[in-house]
Amino acid sequence: MSDEKVNEQSATSEAPAADAAAPVAPVVPVEAPKPPRTATPLPEGVLFIWGTGRRKKATARVRIRPGTGAILINQRPIEQFFHVESDGLAATGPLTAVNMLTSWDVWATVNGGGTTGQSGSVKLGLSRALIKAMPELEADLRGLGLLTRDSRARERKKPGQPGARKRFQFSKR
Repeated sequence: MSDEKVNEQSATSEAPAADAAAPVAPVVPVEAPKPPRTATPLPEGVLFIWGTGRRKKATARVRIRPGTGAILINQRPIEQFFHVESDGLAATGPLTAVNMLTSWDVWATVNGGGTTGQSGSVKLGLSRALIKAMPELEADLRGLGLLTRDSRARERKKPGQPGARKRFQFSKR
């Protein structure tokens, strides 16, 4: 009985020494952040580039031009228009993805829907406008799913039911 306790103690005392001799994991170098891209100048006579985005019941008409990074939605700064931070981040997602947040001025007119639908429509419209301005960005934006229209929408109410999926209470008798 005492031999077993001694063996257990010696086994535990050897474990830290084995860990110390374990090989060290290789250090992965951290990539430096990429410098911001600059916007290409617009062709002669072109003032803006337009893009249209839709999500649920919301529609956004987005126009961009090379500038300092000002973003106005319905003539209000993006921080005032989208009160929820995730909606504002979603709307500026395409610019953040291609590292051009301070290279373009953005104006968007949004109609219909709620805040989530409106932010999604601005995101798609902005992505489409960026592709028109700089076609080389298409692979980056498409790879992140920013050029795909989200077709999910509200399901219609069916007759004989109180809603789209809800049923009236079943009565056996």
